[in-house]
Amino acid sequence: MSLLHEELTRKIIEACFEVSNELGAGFLESVYEKALLIALEQKGLCAKAQVPLDVCFRGVTVGTFFADILVENKVIVELKAVKSLLPEHQAQIINYIQATQIEVGLLVNFGNPRLEHRRFNRR
Repeated sequence: MSLLHEELTRKIIEACFEVSNELGAGFLESVYEKALLIALEQKGLCAKAQVPLDVCFRGVTVGTFFADILVENKVIVELKAVKSLLPEHQAQIINYIQATQIEVGLLVNFGNPRLEHRRFNRR
């Protein structure tokens, strides 16, 4: 059984490791965001930063959030540069994919020498 957008998420995670290996830990999220955009584009992927996405409730838009990176209009990538991922970071990406038409989210933490990443699917 394959995962939804498995090949795409593999390429995204690969690009994240490239950024992590080249830059290391200790920068602001904005630095990793810009570097990841370059790495994704060099892999031939369409990636946009700070994409406004509407949050809907019962078919009505109730707010807007900005996805750190949206890849191929299919995967939200939420970036962190923190010591460790917390439950509220996971809740953030889960809420993003639940409230939008995007079905897959990746939570990526560049805050440690060893890259952390987690994948989430809309239920």
